[in-house]
Amino acid sequence: MPFAAAISEHPVPATALGEVVGQLLEEIGVGVDLVCFFVTPQHAGALEDMAAAVQTILDPQVLIGCAAEGVVGPGIEVEHGAAVSMWGGNVGPVESVRLEVVDAPGGGKALAGWPIDLDYVPAGAILIGDPFTFPAGALFDVLNRAGGFPRVTGGMASAARGPGGNRLVLGDQVYSDGAIGVLIGAGESVWIENIVAQGCRPIGTPYVVTRCEGNVIYELGGKPALARLNQMVRTALNDVDMGLAQNGLLVGLGDEQLVVDEQEQSFASDDFLIRTLLATDPLAESLTIGDTVSVGTTLQFHVRDSEAASIELETLLADRDADATLLFTSNGRGSKVFEVPSHDAGAIALNLESPPTAGFFTTSEFGPMRGANLEHGFSASLALFTEQSQR
Repeated sequence: MPFAAAISEHPVPATALGEVVGQLLEEIGVGVDLVCFFVTPQHAGALEDMAAAVQTILDPQVLIGCAAEGVVGPGIEVEHGAAVSMWGGNVGPVESVRLEVVDAPGGGKALAGWPIDLDYVPAGAILIGDPFTFPAGALFDVLNRAGGFPRVTGGMASAARGPGGNRLVLGDQVYSDGAIGVLIGAGESVWIENIVAQGCRPIGTPYVVTRCEGNVIYELGGKPALARLNQMVRTALNDVDMGLAQNGLLVGLGDEQLVVDEQEQSFASDDFLIRTLLATDPLAESLTIGDTVSVGTTLQFHVRDSEAASIELETLLADRDADATLLFTSNGRGSKVFEVPSHDAGAIALNLESPPTAGFFTTSEFGPMRGANLEHGFSASLALFTEQSQR
């Protein structure tokens, strides 16, 4: 088996690191292609020393990681308390990535660091960003327009509440801005598959955006957007949906190509890209959402629903195999949504026969959908690794 994963909840950083490193040494040895490790905020102050130790002892080709609000291990999620999670494996050709925002020659800002002179075509990428300084959408726009892009999995670090507080690991270096990651080549040894489970359920009626500006929506189906929302709340929600809506409404954005018949048409949750409803403006009768939108986009309101989220994830995992997984799950999921502890990690263990698994809780998640790299909210984004010999 070319993969291994371990987790320790010991409160002393050196001891916790020793436990997980020791298990990886025993199972896969030194010099593997990729090692990922994630720590909770209780261990963030020791991250520089921990990264240097991992690089020295395990000697991976690429080492990446971060501090996060919570971490994921094999079959378990640790949302509170100290923990270190580690994952390693032989995945084929790898290239480290360090992205940062720099001054552009002609003025303005640019994102620098994406490797362009590789001797292989990347099949996948794992990226970890700082939500305050890394414009993931700008990178994805470039990759998506270029075509032949690597499928990007990962997410934004969640250990800090302001700029400069996050910690991103690349080799024996620790950064507080931009993004770090790894490009993975299309080798003969491992196949990578991606899953994005958004964990939401559509409610009410789908509408077409008929007037908007940036991330502000003024009209839905030719009427004021706030009036549409209020009408839905008054007439279309049962008691269960009303309770879920009070915990925060979400907005699903569909393709402009979706043609909406408001009397007959209905969509499933995976037809939409989920975004947060940030604010309402009674004077302008508008809605402000967590993304830009264009006229012609199909929009439907959504709620977070634990039962729907469980069914969606289990459906996506059904009939799949994996020798190892990396999980990047929203910090809006976990115990905030599910009554069952370690829900997402547990679903992976149950449906995929307990593969080596690691990951962390994010502020937003990266994962491909509809042939494009996208940034998500309230989702679980997975990279599934399978030995080619097992396919």
